[in-house]
Amino acid sequence: MATLKLLEKLTTTPGVPGREHRVRKLIMNEIKGIFDSVTVDPLGSVIAVKKPSPKTGKPKKTPTKVMLAAHMDQIGFLVSHIDDKGFLYLNPVGGFDTRNLFARAVTICPDPNDPKKDLTGIMNPGGKPVHVATPEERKKVPTVREFVVDTGLPVEEVNKKTKIGDMVVINAPVYYIGDHMVSQAMDNRVACWIAIEACRKLKHHDCEVHCVFTVQEEVGLRGAIASAYTIKPDVGIGIDVTLAVDTPGVPSQDCCTKLGDGAAITVMDGSVICDYDLVETFEKTAKQKKIKYQRSILAAGGTDTGGIQRNAGGCKAITLSCPTRYIHTVTEMIHEGDITACRDLLAAYLATVK
Repeated sequence: MATLKLLEKLTTTPGVPGREHRVRKLIMNEIKGIFDSVTVDPLGSVIAVKKPSPKTGKPKKTPTKVMLAAHMDQIGFLVSHIDDKGFLYLNPVGGFDTRNLFARAVTICPDPNDPKKDLTGIMNPGGKPVHVATPEERKKVPTVREFVVDTGLPVEEVNKKTKIGDMVVINAPVYYIGDHMVSQAMDNRVACWIAIEACRKLKHHDCEVHCVFTVQEEVGLRGAIASAYTIKPDVGIGIDVTLAVDTPGVPSQDCCTKLGDGAAITVMDGSVICDYDLVETFEKTAKQKKIKYQRSILAAGGTDTGGIQRNAGGCKAITLSCPTRYIHTVTEMIHEGDITACRDLLAAYLATVK
């Protein structure tokens, strides 16, 4: 899994919506030499442009503009209150299933640019422990706002080192299990990896690629909408994870995708109905290049594609997804074959655009 060392860095670098500073710096360092120009828009999205590089002849005067969107932000929290004992209360930025939040180590990031100021804390819900709780109290699933973070520090020190609005992310390691990689923030650092590596692989192409590492997707596709208005693409490709619920307790018709069955060509989700011709073209390309793929429909939830498709005058759009188990937890699982299939399919498609 040596090829996924970059993904390890991406998934363990904190960056919640509006606080993408560190992951943006990591990406900008990584993409040096791959693109012809790199800029950061007013919202903080990175727009990296790869100009046409045809195998023969001169580029077209007005090449087809293809926008790739891979969001940099991860779900997490901002500090919303510090009580008189020094406990931190949280406001979610992005949607967590609170059943996965009990007894977690977290990292508090008072300065989004400076990891040296980070603090470690322990997150648990307020209220009675199981030993003294009633049977009814034990059944209650708390809301995110009922969880508190304990830094172990005196209140005076907490007030010196933290403030309202500080970023908080869960502290979780990376695991390799067989052909699988497990980590937090696969959603959507997986897509950042796919976009970078596909563009690194792409040598000759007639289109103009605008690879955008977007901000604030988890709170409403905000970065993609803004950057799409700037770029005005002819084709938009959102890259994201999608549900792989091929696990016990879920009917087969609800699994969406299966781990190990290849790149997911999304037909529709809660934010977009993907362009019919693009779906057919991606499938044809996968077959021609012998790249493993599967079709997918996600009943609810959306991606940056929904924001790109509705920019200005609109554009043809599609979502390319990496099947992922346990999305919106800190044990999100991908299959190495699926993420490399996404990379290869994206690069192969870009090479065909005239």
